[in-house]
Amino acid sequence: MSTPAALYRNAVDLNRFSNGVAKRIAVTYNDLIIDAVDQLRTLDELSAPARATRLRVILAQLKQSLDGWAEASTALAVEELQGLSLLQSEFVEDQLRRALPLEMRDQIRSIQISPQFAQSVATVDPTAINVVALSDDLQAAVTGAPQAFSLTAAQGTTITLPNGKVLAKSFRGLAESQADLFAKTVRNGLLTGESTDKLARRLKGRLRFGQRAQSLRQLAQAGGQVTSVANHQVMALVRTSVNQVANASSQQVYEANQSVTKRYRYIATLDGRTSPICRALDGQEFDYGKGPTPPQHFNCRSTTVPLIDYEGLGITPPKPGKRRSKDGLVPEDQTYGQWLHNQSKETKADVLGPEKVPYFNRLARKYGPSDAIRKFVSEDGSELTLAQLQRRYGKAAQ
Repeated sequence: MSTPAALYRNAVDLNRFSNGVAKRIAVTYNDLIIDAVDQLRTLDELSAPARATRLRVILAQLKQSLDGWAEASTALAVEELQGLSLLQSEFVEDQLRRALPLEMRDQIRSIQISPQFAQSVATVDPTAINVVALSDDLQAAVTGAPQAFSLTAAQGTTITLPNGKVLAKSFRGLAESQADLFAKTVRNGLLTGESTDKLARRLKGRLRFGQRAQSLRQLAQAGGQVTSVANHQVMALVRTSVNQVANASSQQVYEANQSVTKRYRYIATLDGRTSPICRALDGQEFDYGKGPTPPQHFNCRSTTVPLIDYEGLGITPPKPGKRRSKDGLVPEDQTYGQWLHNQSKETKADVLGPEKVPYFNRLARKYGPSDAIRKFVSEDGSELTLAQLQRRYGKAAQ
């Protein structure tokens, strides 16, 4: 199975979805920092003993608020990732059906996903024993019923971030480290006689409360010492988790349909700053369950595509040297960027968004269509919600 346009569009949209989730989490974090910074301005009106007491209160409140932020961020991520897992499985099932003749499409098997899957991915340490995470398997064993879910909570416990941590622990660690950094920065600034106005600018940069109009990347660039790096870290955590869940869902559908596809291809061509490991894996083919899958690192945007077993199915594959597109077969060596560059304005708008088409065209003129799509995906700060993904990829849209 070659890489159809829909899979590239899906990769673009998954990136936008991660942008939207990450921005919601980061804006909430920024507002907590801004509120604490604004409280620092009241210190100038106090005497030295009262100032020290007030500072301890501000720092303690911030630490408590950031602890709550970490819990709320995990809960939000779990809800969004669970919805994504369902949508992505439906999308790849549809792609498999489209790769087969009409009379064979009914043989594609759907998978069921545990309601606890995303919860396990985000919160359960794979080295710990957690009865809730294993609830699907235990229930099946007790009742003697066959496994009810193809993507189980137990499987979710095996998925961790590239550093071996889970999302919940990462958010907690970020909250703790940023609270410590805030306290250290404030104390050092006050000890050296730095004014609270200058200290405030250093801590929060040019950010304002409730700032949502800009992209997360722009917010990070406008941030200060205690917001900029944290915003980038939130972006990396969410993007990587989205990639994990999307690929786990895709792989499970492929493995459930090994009568149709027995191998997959690793695709890394959509990352404008492709890592050495993904460059090495790009284009390689593996048996399901025996090869590497994305993400291989933080901020990984690589994906996998199934290879249809045309010979085993007894059907004629696409002609050599051709790959499928929505307009039929196109040259195999034609990249997605080249294909998109030759499409109508309406098709480009459907994939990229109407306001983004001129930007893609400028990139194509400057760098060529192939590099243009990589740079676009890397730099695009657009956002999509789960509801918008549902309208594009849910069963009602197919």
